[in-house]
Amino acid sequence: MTDEEFAEFALTIAYEAGELLLAGWQDVRPVATKSTKHDLVTQMDGASEALVRDRIASARPDDVVLGEEEGQQGDVSDNGIRWVVDPLDGTVNYFYGHPAWAVSIAVEREGDIVAGVVHIPALHETYLAWSGGGAWSLTPQGRNRLSVSKVVDLGDAVVGTGFGYDAGRRGRQGKIVAELLPTVRDVRRIGAAAPDLCWVAQGRLDAHYECGLNYWDWAAGGLMVAEAGGVVRDLDGGPGRTEMTIAGPPALAAQLAARLTKLGARDCL
Repeated sequence: MTDEEFAEFALTIAYEAGELLLAGWQDVRPVATKSTKHDLVTQMDGASEALVRDRIASARPDDVVLGEEEGQQGDVSDNGIRWVVDPLDGTVNYFYGHPAWAVSIAVEREGDIVAGVVHIPALHETYLAWSGGGAWSLTPQGRNRLSVSKVVDLGDAVVGTGFGYDAGRRGRQGKIVAELLPTVRDVRRIGAAAPDLCWVAQGRLDAHYECGLNYWDWAAGGLMVAEAGGVVRDLDGGPGRTEMTIAGPPALAAQLAARLTKLGARDCL
C-alpha cells in the first residue's frame, strides 16, 4: 500500500469503529480503571479496539498493532508496518456524554508515521493525513486542506492543554497553566488530545501543549499538525515527546516551549 492508501483504509476502519461507539454511547459503563480511579476504561474502549484489530488482521495479517487497551504483541514484522491505535480517545468525555471523543489510527512505516485518521463521530468531524499529501478535514461537501494558525505572538494565541489523572501531577500542571494564562489570549481544555491536535492543524487552536501523553494519543494528530505546516516537538525542540508534547506553527511552538521551560514545565510529570 502507498501512504495514501493506508490513510484511506484507516479511514474506513475509523468510520466503522465510530458507528460502534455511537451505538454504544447510551449504554456506556466503566469496567476498569488504569492509572488512577478517575482514569476510566469502558466496555466500548475494548469493543472499539477489537473491531480495529480485526479489520487490520483480516486485510493485513502480517502487520503489527499497538493499541491502548491491548498493547503490542510481537515485534514489527519484515514489512516494517505498525498501526498505532487509540480506539476511544477521550473516554471520560464519552462516559459523561460530552461529544469531544475520537477514534485515532496512525500507520508507521519503518518507524515513521506516514498516515493517520482522527474521527470524531459525535461532532461529525473527520481528519485525514498522509506523508507528503497534506492534512484534510472531511465534510459532506468534500475535503478541505488544513493549515495551521498564522498567529506569531504567544500573547495572541489560544492554547489548548490537558491534565493527567494523578492528583500530584494535576497540581503541578495547574500551577503551570495558572501562570501561563495571563500571558496568552486564552486557554482551552477539551479533554482529548487527538481532537486538540487536529484543531491545531485546522487553526481552531493556535497551539497545544500537554505533559505525559502516550504515543497513541498524538500519533495520528501529530501527523495532521506536521502536514498542515506545523511542528510537534518537546521542550528542547527534539522529537522526544514523552514528557511534554508541544504542537503549533514552528515559531509559535518555539515561543510556547520557551515560556513553559521558564515556568518549570520539566517538573510536570
